[in-house]
Amino acid sequence: MENLTHIDAEGRAAMVDISQKPAQWREAVASSRIELQPETISLIQENQITKGDVLATARLAGIMAAKKTADLIPLCHPLALTHVAVDFEWSDEPPALIIRGTARTQGPTGVEMEALTAVSLAALTIYDMCKAVDKTMRITEVKLDSKTKQ
Repeated sequence: MENLTHIDAEGRAAMVDISQKPAQWREAVASSRIELQPETISLIQENQITKGDVLATARLAGIMAAKKTADLIPLCHPLALTHVAVDFEWSDEPPALIIRGTARTQGPTGVEMEALTAVSLAALTIYDMCKAVDKTMRITEVKLDSKTKQ
């Protein structure tokens, strides 16, 4: 295994020094999945959840979360994000909502934590908004799908 980059010579947590890395265009795509009962999916699609528009709220929560990643994860660098998107896709087997988050920046470090944070908080927002009607929801498969730099 490679050396852990967030550990200093004495074994203490440390922020990686990226001051000498060149700025590059970077993009990361992450996804998460929230399994829901078919009845809950219908309520979301028909905008009948009493807390409001679930997908619009989750999209905004994901975007806001990506912008706050460095405040939430102690060793993440604050980034100037140039783009964040949160999109949704329904899945039938098992009934679920796939959440996909994309983050972009031009800088010396990647944006995968921002994309992962976006989809995680979007899923948690959906859970919060639907918990009164669906006690069986499960958030699964939070993962990084791709990261690129140019």
